[in-house]
Amino acid sequence: MQNVVEHVTSVSHVIQVAVAPVFLLTGIGAILSVLAGRLGRLVDRFRVLVERHDEFQPKVIVEMKIISRRAVWVHRSITLCTISALLVAVVIGALFIGSEINLDPSHIVAAMFILAMLTLIMGMFCFLKEIYLSTHTFELPESLTD
Repeated sequence: MQNVVEHVTSVSHVIQVAVAPVFLLTGIGAILSVLAGRLGRLVDRFRVLVERHDEFQPKVIVEMKIISRRAVWVHRSITLCTISALLVAVVIGALFIGSEINLDPSHIVAAMFILAMLTLIMGMFCFLKEIYLSTHTFELPESLTD
């Protein structure tokens, strides 16, 4: 009976430790949802430009190039954030596996968590670059400039 109580206590402790990474996964999931939405809008806009224009005017070509660059940055961000989410999931798995086989996974967990945070940070920088491209490419019509 004592072994069962110790095992339940051990598992409950691992669950407590794994709660923070689970919340992190939820946050990364929300970020990925936003990024996927942005990528979808970029693809839709690109398709509209291609379908509406038989001959591409210079303004249309410029917009298509900007959309293409933005899509690359969103794709990079999605890739890095997904890698981060996968690493966090592996951290959670390592915590439970280590608990089950009575092995201390702290070095592996720490390294993977650091790597997860680095990839998330890089993903957010890619997202910032895409936002920069989206906001610094507006051109006001000449009639509105003074």
